[in-house]
Amino acid sequence: MPTTGSIDLPALRRLVETDEIDTVVVAFTDLLGRLMGKRVTGQFFVDHVVDEDGTGGEGIEACNYLLTVDVDMNVVEGYEYTNWDGGYGDFRGRPDLSTLRITPWLPKTAMVLCDVVEHDGSPVPVSPRQILQRQLERAAEFGLRVMIGSELEFFAYSETYDELAAQSYRNLEAQTSSWYNLDYHVFQTTKDEPLLRELRNQMLAAGLPVEFSKGEAAPGQHELNLRYSDALTMADNHTIYKNGAKEIAHLQGKAITFMAKPRIDQPGSSCHIHSSIWSTDGTPLCPGDGPHDMSPIFRSWMGGLLAHSRELAVCFAPFVNSYKRYQPDSWAPTAVVWSPDNRTCGLRLVGHGASMRVESRIPGADCNPYIAFAAVVAAGLDGIDRGLDCGDPYLGNAYTGDDVQRIPWNIAEAIGLFQDSTFAREALGEGVHQHLLHQVSDEWRSFNNTVTEWELRRNFERI
Repeated sequence: MPTTGSIDLPALRRLVETDEIDTVVVAFTDLLGRLMGKRVTGQFFVDHVVDEDGTGGEGIEACNYLLTVDVDMNVVEGYEYTNWDGGYGDFRGRPDLSTLRITPWLPKTAMVLCDVVEHDGSPVPVSPRQILQRQLERAAEFGLRVMIGSELEFFAYSETYDELAAQSYRNLEAQTSSWYNLDYHVFQTTKDEPLLRELRNQMLAAGLPVEFSKGEAAPGQHELNLRYSDALTMADNHTIYKNGAKEIAHLQGKAITFMAKPRIDQPGSSCHIHSSIWSTDGTPLCPGDGPHDMSPIFRSWMGGLLAHSRELAVCFAPFVNSYKRYQPDSWAPTAVVWSPDNRTCGLRLVGHGASMRVESRIPGADCNPYIAFAAVVAAGLDGIDRGLDCGDPYLGNAYTGDDVQRIPWNIAEAIGLFQDSTFAREALGEGVHQHLLHQVSDEWRSFNNTVTEWELRRNFERI
């Protein structure tokens, strides 16, 4: 009887009957990439949430305001999809049983991710998982299967979330286990190994294909990589890992943050997205006989990413803080250019043969993977559809390059580019475009309604 990893519905029924599982987390992501949902009893799940063969059942109901809230769970007015005039009714979370798994860090608990649907079973188009699914359907119309790997970086702290909040997140550097750059450093990462080992092993036990963890370029910064997969599975795994990592840290009396830039004087945390295209029969389509051993269709995919990454920046960097990550000489890119194995560029060609792919170094660890992956797919497909070419690679240090496309300087610039983007409106759909635009616009409004400590310290006495 499996007590770890992915399981099917008959196995779950047996585990419920033997009292090895008593709770099922039934969840979906909000716009910010956070898991939302309910903890239901194991018996209720197998009796009511799903039916006998797993194809129907009641699912779970949840208030549709969950696709409109901000970080503080405040209702944000002005969305077309749902609002006070409509009374904020319910939608349903319909479990996707391919995501059913044991969550071994929580006693007697399983988890399943949901598609968000209306009461008639039709998909909610502005739900993040559906946004990605729509782009993958478009890829299938091109005869393509998109494979993605995402690399999430994070900072680990030796105090709890509540303790750090009580200190107003000051002196964060004093709460890391190291005080110097620990990139690839084996001894330094040993200081966080009790947490990192638990992350690796618990994610493996939950059925996630962990490859490795490593130190990153700042004190307390780490990366844990999952093996690449088809885009939807990768987004699901990314989401489960991100939530689970925070839960495991909490259970150890520690904290993890996926904030893009906790400290301005240290590198930020990225979510590098590696994408490759394959035929539906499993043939890799990136390698070829062209320059740098790239195929024409892959050069067009890369061309689409070059053409649209600026106007899609809000999909990769959805918060005010996100844009502070884009600093020269910080390992985060500032230019939307491509080059083979050049980490100063926004797009980096890596791998050979069947492993050839493009790494977008633009997204931060704070992105919603469903939305970020959808943006990558939409851009790449447009490049293929229009026969764009990526041109010659950038040579040299892209931080100092002249006459290159720059990643937006701040969220206000990114909002303007997204708002004016005919491509984004057409590729994502008018409703999705407006929904995402409203989300990031509210983030900017909220920041502008805040007086920061920096302003008080700078201006209170001296102005």
